Amino acid sequence: MATGTKRPDGGAKAGAPGSDGSTPGVPVAELSYSDASQELDDIIAELEDGLVDVDLLVARLQRATDIVDELDRRLRGTRLHVEELVPRLESIGQVADDELGEEGGDDADERDEGTAPGLF
Repeated sequence: MATGTKRPDGGAKAGAPGSDGSTPGVPVAELSYSDASQELDDIIAELEDGLVDVDLLVARLQRATDIVDELDRRLRGTRLHVEELVPRLESIGQVADDELGEEGGDDADERDEGTAPGLF
């Protein structure tokens, strides 16, 4: 079958641009995290079901690798950002605790019950 031809089940050929709702023509860096993750799931399903034409196999595997790399990059960046923000939140919480402690005595300890350890 040529690229873009229909399968007997009526769907477009697996791996054809846009045939499965994926966005293979869009650069991976421009996809939302959700869209990239969905496209990766679609590629994995195609591979598991044996629906990828041999002529497209390398391209689909490369696309999957590019998506994994991009998602990993974003996750690492998000983790670093969170690691920068948590100390700021902790210091804000400490200032609030100190201010409440001066005015409210032991009430600040009661308020902290149920707060995740290490956050405030």
